Amino acid sequence: MAGHSQAQTADILERIVAARRRVLAQEKEATPAAKLEERAALAPPPRDFCAALTWDGVNVIAELKKASPSRGVLRAAYNPAALAPALQQAGAAAFSVLTEPEFFQGSLEDLTVVRQVTNVPVLRKDFLFDSYQIYQARAAGADAFLLIAAILTTGELKRLITLGKQLGMAALVEAHTEEELARALEAGAEIVGINNRNLKSFEVSVETSLRLIESVPEECVAVSESGLSTAAELARLRASGFDAFLIGERLMQAADPAAALRELTGAGA
Repeated sequence: MAGHSQAQTADILERIVAARRRVLAQEKEATPAAKLEERAALAPPPRDFCAALTWDGVNVIAELKKASPSRGVLRAAYNPAALAPALQQAGAAAFSVLTEPEFFQGSLEDLTVVRQVTNVPVLRKDFLFDSYQIYQARAAGADAFLLIAAILTTGELKRLITLGKQLGMAALVEAHTEEELARALEAGAEIVGINNRNLKSFEVSVETSLRLIESVPEECVAVSESGLSTAAELARLRASGFDAFLIGERLMQAADPAAALRELTGAGA
């Protein structure tokens, strides 16, 4: 039985990407690339994601997500339009908005709303592998986007990072292993995310960040992602060289997400 459930989680990443490919094919039919590129050109100018992560302080990218494949629904009363301003007031340096519909119950509309009700940078968090998705992100108002090294070749990473730059957007390139990190850097990643969650097993270990930070060059912006839940953890990671922290579940599952954020950054002390 245990083996069976492990096999199910082992291919969750593949299942999500396969679902994304199916949806993308429909989206491309509904909105031709040329039309989408026009929309992207008319979007409000990008906010500086990199600058937002490098203030001298505890820089938290607050992640807005309704559900996750491992935990199910995280926040039944999920209202990005109300959550985002409260979190910005509590000190969020930037936002990450889940836009994947099937497994995370997200949408690009959520991202657009968050962009409209805040004035800090907003990142599209999704399973991105096609330049069309980068234009989609820009057209929706995204200032930055996530790239997952585990699902992309070095060449694909390079191509999407370059396209982002042309559009004035930042790429947060996520790695979970030494090999993925090496490829992210080879592709030209300037903002590197170390994901403490193994996307194949969904197990979380903060030690992953502490181990991999050794290999992140000084000139890169380093972000620790997933499974962070205490101010002490953030202090330890900051001391080891991290510039920013991506935090979702801890905030989404809190009765008062803004209070939880203040607690994490020490602003509530």
